[in-house]
Amino acid sequence: MNLTKTMLSIAAIAVSGSAVAQEMTIVSWGGAYSKSQLRAYHEPYSANTGVTIINDDSSAEAVAKLRAMNEAGNVTWDVVDVVAADAIRLCDEGLALEINHDEDLAVAPDGTKASADFGDLIVSDCFIPQIVYSTTFGYRTDLVGDTAPTDVCAVFDLEAYPGKRSLEKRPINNMEWALICDGVAKDDVYDVLETEEGQNQALVKLDTIKDSVVWWSAGADTPQLLADGEIVMGSTYNGRLFSLIEEQNQPVAMLWDAQVFDLDGWIIPTGLSDERKARALDYVKFATDTQRLADQAKYISYGPARASSAPLVGNHADLGIAMAPHMPTDPENSKNTFLYNYEFWADYRDDIDAKFQAWLAQ
Repeated sequence: MNLTKTMLSIAAIAVSGSAVAQEMTIVSWGGAYSKSQLRAYHEPYSANTGVTIINDDSSAEAVAKLRAMNEAGNVTWDVVDVVAADAIRLCDEGLALEINHDEDLAVAPDGTKASADFGDLIVSDCFIPQIVYSTTFGYRTDLVGDTAPTDVCAVFDLEAYPGKRSLEKRPINNMEWALICDGVAKDDVYDVLETEEGQNQALVKLDTIKDSVVWWSAGADTPQLLADGEIVMGSTYNGRLFSLIEEQNQPVAMLWDAQVFDLDGWIIPTGLSDERKARALDYVKFATDTQRLADQAKYISYGPARASSAPLVGNHADLGIAMAPHMPTDPENSKNTFLYNYEFWADYRDDIDAKFQAWLAQ
């Protein structure tokens, strides 16, 4: 969106009776991901509008914090980057604004409406898709011996690959990988995991490596542990590993096997004033147009959520390397993926979280 269109949009909102806020707090995940958003979205939006954007790296705690803000009647965030399952939960609880995707978001360059351009990635009436990413494993090439791992179950093989590994301090993905590596077929994982017996089976499998796990909470943790040589392998987001390997030249490689595809995108909290809501809607319309989503892929290896953005993905803005082969959706990287079940985790997250945290404390 150019300056003229942005100002016309703001003028239209003002004419309708609402002023537009000149400051906003945008919540995301930090690290290389937030930097990619800063360069692709925040800086051009601020340059066009004069709006001051305050960055907050609290997305990992978004559900709990928005619940608390709503309870207190003091919502201080304007736009929040969340995973799809959390968007579904927040929408179901009335904590995220319902969006009319075709009215509130930009059309594609050829006139295709947003709902068709995003397609099946719109998994909630409140969710504005942004990127397709995966959670996968990186490993130290100098610490795995002569035979590099090719199978995700290497994470559970302490004999072949001794040493510490890192896993996220939550059940999501860990429970699925545990069941897969305990012999459950991929297509049956969520049917098994919805039972108490299946949940216990996953935790028993995780018990086999529990003493060798460093638990992480922030996306930057595993890359730092790998860079420092404190772990032999660990899970994190594929974009974090791209930064570690390609930008920092660390002796690390990707283990794409059973990478878990997921979606990330924006929600706008409910409870905002009219002027803050108007600003938030104007921002997400700008930040999720075809060109902007393609622009983010210049800085990090996440696939843009719009179909019309994919052909525009080119080279890394600084390194000059082609970005397509580093995307989780690249055919070579996606030969054996695992599809994350958003509805399952929206329904079972709180209960399984409680069981997982109790298991961690044992």
